[in-house]
Amino acid sequence: MIFGRQFTLLTDHKPLLAIFGSKKGIPAYTANRLQRWGTTLLGYDFKIKYQPTTDFGQADALSRLIGSQVKQKEDTLVAAIETETEVHRVLEDAVDGLPVTFKAIKEATVNDKTLREVSDYLLTKWPNNRLDGELLQYFRRRDSLMVVDSCIMFGDRIVVPKSLRHKILKQFHSGHPGISKMKSLARSYAYWPSMDKDIENKCRNCSSCIQAAKNPSKCEPQCWPMPAGPWVRLHADFAGPIQGKMFLIIVDAFTKWPEVYIMPNCTTSETIRKLSTLFSSFGVPETLVTDNGSQFAAESFKHFCRTNGINHLRSPPYHPQSNGQAERFVDTFKRALLKGGGEGTTEQVITKFLTSYRSTPNPNVQDGKSPAEAMFGRRIRTVFDAMLPSKRVNERSHDPSIRNFSIGDKVYIKSYVGKNRWEPGAVVQKL
Repeated sequence: MIFGRQFTLLTDHKPLLAIFGSKKGIPAYTANRLQRWGTTLLGYDFKIKYQPTTDFGQADALSRLIGSQVKQKEDTLVAAIETETEVHRVLEDAVDGLPVTFKAIKEATVNDKTLREVSDYLLTKWPNNRLDGELLQYFRRRDSLMVVDSCIMFGDRIVVPKSLRHKILKQFHSGHPGISKMKSLARSYAYWPSMDKDIENKCRNCSSCIQAAKNPSKCEPQCWPMPAGPWVRLHADFAGPIQGKMFLIIVDAFTKWPEVYIMPNCTTSETIRKLSTLFSSFGVPETLVTDNGSQFAAESFKHFCRTNGINHLRSPPYHPQSNGQAERFVDTFKRALLKGGGEGTTEQVITKFLTSYRSTPNPNVQDGKSPAEAMFGRRIRTVFDAMLPSKRVNERSHDPSIRNFSIGDKVYIKSYVGKNRWEPGAVVQKL
């Protein structure tokens, strides 16, 4: 009567909506029994809706009416046979997906002390005294547990004895799924109280999964604290080879004042020699930040820092961003050499670049000053200052203390000959 027609199916069992009412089809991890029902219902055109039991009078009344009537013995027997067959079919479906046989689970269940007690309680009555451990977990789920052929079922899933859990976990993880997928797979077939926790431990301790794991999420970058003043913390790094040469780069963290040295070789002794020359001009810094290059890791370099009272910090391996001050300037320096190619020797290009960089206002310097002004407290004079009027000439022309004279004015002239230092005179001509 309903085949080929569209109809609405009302139910007071809400979970059925997600199984038979989903537009995406039957969920992949739905129990086999429900999948069979879903497959059968695919031939019907219907919409399933939820209706509370209190508003479900027609069907609820009929089910209670049937239960109150006397049944024929033959009908009861047929129903019992069908129910038992369905229960065993559910058991077979649950065991079919596990790497052990039904016989093995049955024997392990009988030999498991906890499950043996649970079976006895399910077949008789649960005790009134307080239970603990796994027994308490089974007690809380007692309404979903049943004994089938000496095995315990939790709904459509088989309860796995403790002796077989390791083997079953290993099989569930044979394809190395993640924690969520492994839980979804396991919940389709098996159950034991600590199953989720055991799955998490299995995934997290799997050496193959650890080796193939993604990099952990990056933490929020931590900036270096701003030094108290110039030449307190320096960042050093090597750049090159560029045009066949290596360069030692030093940058002051406070003023961004850079120093560049062409290195004949990159040995520790040559590095110490260049730094000693630099420190003789500007003084010894409190902190020196470098990478883990062999020059900076040598014992002689450590001795050099200890002798001069320098706190030497090295950035972590494979993380050059920790020495970002020098790294950024190295990139700027490389681009400057590339742009200045053909405009003179390497030394000339470096000189022009450093003059421009040191005298240009830098937004990363306090108050937007140039590195030179932040370093020395004044602007350094460059070729561009020649375009401005001379400050001395400008000051003389506006000095209010200078007097103007007219022709005929009586004046005194300072004499550097004779006894009289000042002699009288008069203005006769303006030059």
